[in-house]
Amino acid sequence: MKKHILIGTLLLFLLSVTAVPVSQAFGFGDILKVGGIGILIDKFSTPLNSFINKLTAQHGAGTDYATKVVPIVSVGNNGYIGAAQVTGAQELVDQTKAVLQLEGNFNGNSFRVKALIPINSTNPLHFSRVQGVGVSAIIDVRI
Repeated sequence: MKKHILIGTLLLFLLSVTAVPVSQAFGFGDILKVGGIGILIDKFSTPLNSFINKLTAQHGAGTDYATKVVPIVSVGNNGYIGAAQVTGAQELVDQTKAVLQLEGNFNGNSFRVKALIPINSTNPLHFSRVQGVGVSAIIDVRI
């Protein structure tokens, strides 16, 4: 088991290094955080999805649509920064591979805006928006 974790971590490290632009400064800790979040999301996506569905149903906000948990990716970061539950028709949810987070300031710095867009790729530079899918929950990952 330790061997598989070590190989997975090394592979993730190598893939993370190639995904970061040369001009962007990064540290080993950043790579471990991105890789760690990716591993946690992969491992816990199904139980997290079930937990969110039970939680919303307990409070009268359940859904009859399909749901799944996917990573949140960010432009400029090129890595996983968290997770989100998406909801919609089954075939559209199946197409969704990640949620893209875009950030900006409105009215000077009075409002900070985060747009969350379901997309069909985990690459924040090459994707298509999945129309008809919404974000129903945000999952923060403690590291």
